[in-house]
Amino acid sequence: MALGSAIGTGLFYGSSAAIQAAGPAVLFAYMIGGAAVFVVMRAMGEMAVKHPVSGSFAHYAARYLGRFSGFVTGWTFTFEMAIVAIADVTAFGIYMGFWFPQVPRWIWVAAVVLLILVINLMKVKVFGETEFWLAVIKVSAIVAMIVAGAALIVLGFHAPGQDTAPGLDTLLAAGTLFPNGFTGLLLSFAVVMFAFGGIETIGITAGEADDPARAVPAAINTVPWRILLFYVGSLAVIMMLFDWRQIDGTTSPFVQIFDALGIPAAAHVLNFVVITAAISAINADTFGAGRMLYALSLKGLAPRSFTRVSANGVPWMTVLVMVLVLVIGVVLNVLLPEQLFLMIASLATFATVWVWVMILASYLSMRREMGRTGGKRNAFEVPGGSLSAWAALAFMGFVVVLLALSAETRVALYVGAGWLVLLGISYKLLVKAPAAQAVDAPSGSGRE
Repeated sequence: MALGSAIGTGLFYGSSAAIQAAGPAVLFAYMIGGAAVFVVMRAMGEMAVKHPVSGSFAHYAARYLGRFSGFVTGWTFTFEMAIVAIADVTAFGIYMGFWFPQVPRWIWVAAVVLLILVINLMKVKVFGETEFWLAVIKVSAIVAMIVAGAALIVLGFHAPGQDTAPGLDTLLAAGTLFPNGFTGLLLSFAVVMFAFGGIETIGITAGEADDPARAVPAAINTVPWRILLFYVGSLAVIMMLFDWRQIDGTTSPFVQIFDALGIPAAAHVLNFVVITAAISAINADTFGAGRMLYALSLKGLAPRSFTRVSANGVPWMTVLVMVLVLVIGVVLNVLLPEQLFLMIASLATFATVWVWVMILASYLSMRREMGRTGGKRNAFEVPGGSLSAWAALAFMGFVVVLLALSAETRVALYVGAGWLVLLGISYKLLVKAPAAQAVDAPSGSGRE
């Protein structure tokens, strides 16, 4: 799941909007954003090794920032997963449109919602096996695509009707790496950071790992390589093969480009891959939201009903909640088929960045506490320590400011602010006072 989480709708479809905004400079956006995300992941990893518990960063926020912070962080992550799931089912409908352009998108969205319901109500083993093979397909496909694309560049393969030679000539077809100026690079961050959303799900499994001190660092330390290979590498290859100015967002840019290259069946194979990637992402969204709601309910921060599991070992209440959210996605695809993806992506970016801010704030609070008490440090520390965390925190604030610059993404700030107000009211009215040991209780074996 750690490897599969690096490849999803943000890469296969969202990269289209990012490329349109920044051109080749989008490669820098993925590298800069990826560096900030790596600091977040290392901060979460350092806390996960110290406190290997289910619910991970919501627990850390409650432990180091206060119970209300844990409540807000956990529910905002669940909100993030719900919003990302709507983006994923929307992308699924767009992908199916490549094969069936006459069929309304919402029909495909409804079909995939039913499929996800069936998969997630089966035995947990079925879910795990399904996710494993879907991840294998998309990871293998993206590596094969990079290798095949690089071979086409080396062999000098020309796309029909394209004048420039594949390689740097095509990448710089507009005459510069920054065809839309520095502003274009900045505006691309709204979609770029959405692409990384959900990668923090790795931390949720810390409490279930047999050896979190080994498993969590091993997963997190691969993040930079995955970003360089899957995001920077793949997008560099496709923009060297095909003039990026012709990417129109009607389908996945990967499918559009290989379709334009005229390579038999390549576009159809890639369309199958991006469809499996979307299904995999929705599965991961459901898993992350379910585990978080389960952990919150154990601490009295969510309805107790979320602790119920079926005879198959499935937390069925969380599955039903996610399916209801996806039904809302079906309705939105009927009402707003054209504008929906960018709106949802920007809203997911707000929720994602908020969760990352809380992870960084929890980490900085932990470091301050360790400084006061002389707490023992572990071997998995953030490179640069608190200084790196503060730099990443400033960058996250910068991304939130960028959301306000565009009318299309500004709505995310309004909805996000409303969501936080709603959480504040809900906490005041519905959450009972905790038992004395609720937040600081020892985790025992590492499982809660």
